[in-house]
Amino acid sequence: MQSDEVARRAYWTQQLEEAYAFMFESILPYPVVECGEPFVSLREVAAQADVVVAFSSLKHVNDLDRLFYLREGQIPNFLGAAKKMNELGWVLRVEDGYRTREIQKYLGLTPKVFDAVLQRVMWELGGKVPSPEFMFRRCSALVATVPKFATHMSGSAIDISVMSRHDPALEVDRGGPYIELSELTPMNSPFVSALGLRHRKKITALMRDYGFVEYPWEFWHYSSGDAYDQFLRKTGKPAIYGAVDWDPVKNVVTPMADATTPLNSEEEIRTEIEAALQRLAK
Repeated sequence: MQSDEVARRAYWTQQLEEAYAFMFESILPYPVVECGEPFVSLREVAAQADVVVAFSSLKHVNDLDRLFYLREGQIPNFLGAAKKMNELGWVLRVEDGYRTREIQKYLGLTPKVFDAVLQRVMWELGGKVPSPEFMFRRCSALVATVPKFATHMSGSAIDISVMSRHDPALEVDRGGPYIELSELTPMNSPFVSALGLRHRKKITALMRDYGFVEYPWEFWHYSSGDAYDQFLRKTGKPAIYGAVDWDPVKNVVTPMADATTPLNSEEEIRTEIEAALQRLAK
């Protein structure tokens, strides 16, 4: 049992370090030539195409609505993937789409997410409280701390679950729920059940057939046209979708001038660690 715990901890550390390197060494410097495509409502196009798609009913941070949008050029492939899932007896459920600055910033600080990450990091460190720098390192891999590599801020990424079409309450087993924050989180985790891993691979193959690549360190995150996509598929081409501010009235996107600036300061993370420790002690 102890050796299994050691193996799980070592795997978690290895994977999170790889994810951090991916973010800062591969994605942060990756070229982006923003194409300026507008956003399109996934709810509306699914209804118009008569494709069964489900959407999370949960509110976002600060009681904000979830923004179920992708870029215009992604819509045909989104509908194609959703339709294919319907044919397999599945329903694609969109858990999250575009995130504004406010959503992305406070998602990483919300108690539900921050406390879960902190507990896992303390487990990794044998019970020690991490420094703000180390916590930033881990959060960068799991929540995305910088707009440039936060592909939800590009309007090019969706988080998904997959449900049974015949029983909408039944989720297809992927070895953990959305959001699982543990050694089960990486797409190819060896600690996931055989069935869960099989479903992950099948869903990922389907999404790839329709142009969406998986984020290797989360089994629910898929995107296309952004830096993740171009880098992972080794196209050699610049990303066409980068971090943007969105005017929903005019449906106009504006590239973020400060896309490489972290959303949360070291002091904010330090304060949140202290608050989380107080919450967890109760």
